[in-house]
Amino acid sequence: MLFALPATREFGAAVAQSAGVELGTLEARSFAGAVRDAGASGVCAIAPYLAYSRKDRRTKARDPANSRYVAQLIEAVGIDHVLSVEVHNPAAFDNAFRISADHLTTTALFARHFARRLAQGMAAVVSPDLGGGKRAQLLREALELHLGRAVDFGVVEKRRSQGVVSGHQLMGELAGRAVVIIDDLISTGTTLQRAARACREAGATAVYVGATHALFTSGSEALLRDPLIDEIAVTDCVPIHPQAIAAAGERLVVLPASTLVGEAVRCLEGHGSLTQLLELQ
Repeated sequence: MLFALPATREFGAAVAQSAGVELGTLEARSFAGAVRDAGASGVCAIAPYLAYSRKDRRTKARDPANSRYVAQLIEAVGIDHVLSVEVHNPAAFDNAFRISADHLTTTALFARHFARRLAQGMAAVVSPDLGGGKRAQLLREALELHLGRAVDFGVVEKRRSQGVVSGHQLMGELAGRAVVIIDDLISTGTTLQRAARACREAGATAVYVGATHALFTSGSEALLRDPLIDEIAVTDCVPIHPQAIAAAGERLVVLPASTLVGEAVRCLEGHGSLTQLLELQ
């Protein structure tokens, strides 16, 4: 059976439609473990956006490792399997859990979308920080397959200490190229704005932003209205606030990650191989 909690009811309905299953009804209260207590033989938690996962390692003495604490909470209520989408750090995600945990990536989804934007002229994929370099490289490779030509790569220097972001150097040749900046999420948007500005100063002819999780927290209005950015593509993994939609207007495009999660649900039901789905991404 497939259930969706109140905050993700709309996304859950889309996943159910994609998977060809009925979305179950439930009464939601502030308790945990109820499905297991009701006799379920197994419980899979589908958490498209795994909150607190950005704090996945200690950068200073006595720092918390929040991703590990979240994993311990999930395991404590009797969940057997966790399925998430585009986690911040795949290695930290794998190491945090003692139960089965799988990570779906949106690389193919963004590659299909941005291939249409990059059909003509030179192109490049940029990571807004060194930590996201692997994600950007995977998108670059997928775009090369779609476009049938080479796509350049760049990365922007970023340092964060006590909440303050610094660093401005850009590595890569971007002059005369349409650029896609790819990240796992958008919070305030400061990181992506800095990257967009660096790309324009380096001679980029167009700047597109892609991020799976559209949190759009306080302060993101500046990113949504930034004239240096031609388009912001996100997914439906997180409900998007109406104010964000109004601020960005037609420059905001929402891609359906619910289709990807729906296919994973079908695999979990035995109508396909989750291993093959993960390998095809």
